Amino acid sequence: MENGLLKENGLKPMDSEQLREYGHKMVDFIADYYKSIENFPVLSQVQPGYLHELIPDSAPIHPDSIQHVFDGEILHLDIQNKILPGVTHWQSPNFFAYYPANSSIAGFIGEMLSSGLSIVGQGGGVIQGTASEAVLVVLLAARDKFLGKFGKNALGKLVVYASDQTHSALQKACQIGGIHPENCRLLRTDSSTNYAISPAALSEAISTDVANGLIPFFLCATVGTTSSTAVDPLTDLAKITKSYGIWLHIDAAYAGSACICPEYRHYIDGVEEADSFNMNAHKWLLTNFDCSALWIKASQANLVVDYKDWQIPLGRRFRSLKLWMVLRLYGLENLQSYIRNHINLAKHFEDLVVQDSRFEMVTPRIFSLVCFRVLPSSKDEGLANKLNHELLNAVNSSGKAFMSHTVLSGKYVLRLAVGAPLTEERHVNLAWNVIQEKASTLLSTT
Repeated sequence: MENGLLKENGLKPMDSEQLREYGHKMVDFIADYYKSIENFPVLSQVQPGYLHELIPDSAPIHPDSIQHVFDGEILHLDIQNKILPGVTHWQSPNFFAYYPANSSIAGFIGEMLSSGLSIVGQGGGVIQGTASEAVLVVLLAARDKFLGKFGKNALGKLVVYASDQTHSALQKACQIGGIHPENCRLLRTDSSTNYAISPAALSEAISTDVANGLIPFFLCATVGTTSSTAVDPLTDLAKITKSYGIWLHIDAAYAGSACICPEYRHYIDGVEEADSFNMNAHKWLLTNFDCSALWIKASQANLVVDYKDWQIPLGRRFRSLKLWMVLRLYGLENLQSYIRNHINLAKHFEDLVVQDSRFEMVTPRIFSLVCFRVLPSSKDEGLANKLNHELLNAVNSSGKAFMSHTVLSGKYVLRLAVGAPLTEERHVNLAWNVIQEKASTLLSTT
């Protein structure tokens, strides 16, 4: 008996005509979702575990017909009414919480083509899943390079350096790589350097470790930190790492995309001295998750001797195809315009914050992230932190906008990151109106 993908002679998961018919219907469903996405509360409004009462406890013994999936209750009732209410809508134009996980028509098409070809991918490029994978790969490469020089017993003496604003993925990489936790130096930063690592502090830390018989081997510098988009001074740091023979890795997961614009290129000056460099095309370059590009400096050391050493898994998806599709269909000019628009929207929000004396900017805005906070009438940091925490909860609970926070020098700071593909000035204005409204309510009771 024929039943959608189930034929008389058993399961038939690939039928060209069914692929054509139901592929069209799925595209229609996704297109309708994007058309109405801003009507959804950005942040899920349901309670954890809500699905337990809405879906069966076990998989069905007998399959649904594929017609039932697309024309009946599964796609529209199950997905629309049960699944989507529990989703945080990252592509919503009112999503300002984190750096974006971009999508685009070109990205969709490339992902579809990659999936359709079902190619694992064996190219010469090194496209990782995430920046976390990238930093792990290069840290292991650096570790093995130094152990080859100093012997395997030197593992306990190897030291890693970064700022206290560096992504937590570095600490995880150290743990996996066998680096002693005490030898992962997260150098303190503050507002005097806009939370970038201080070359003087790095130099002092390295000198102290060398004097104590330790082996400095790895520095992770960041262009656009997660908390505040701080940019470490690459040129000055490269001089230090070069003098000690330390591996220099640059994490530009978010802000690396902005450097396709000439006016932001100077933020990666010094990259030519790095041993490795990583940026996430899936964050801000309209490429569907996941697509994290990792470059390793060409050298005569011949460090990469086997394709299996280029990544943690032995197989990887054909990620380069969707990035290639984005570059071909949009071109550099349009990608630059896209990034500039987001930065201009963030500048617009910054102007709104500055014009309201109840708020203050906490760090200078560089790219499309604005770090700010509301101020209580009294100069009480404890009260200020409590007030901003309550403001964030009030804004996010409204469902009209979604932001996040960070802590800088003990201050609870609100983060508004512009990056969703559909965000326009009206969405930024709406978010600001919600923030002002909730702030007014809270300030009236403090």
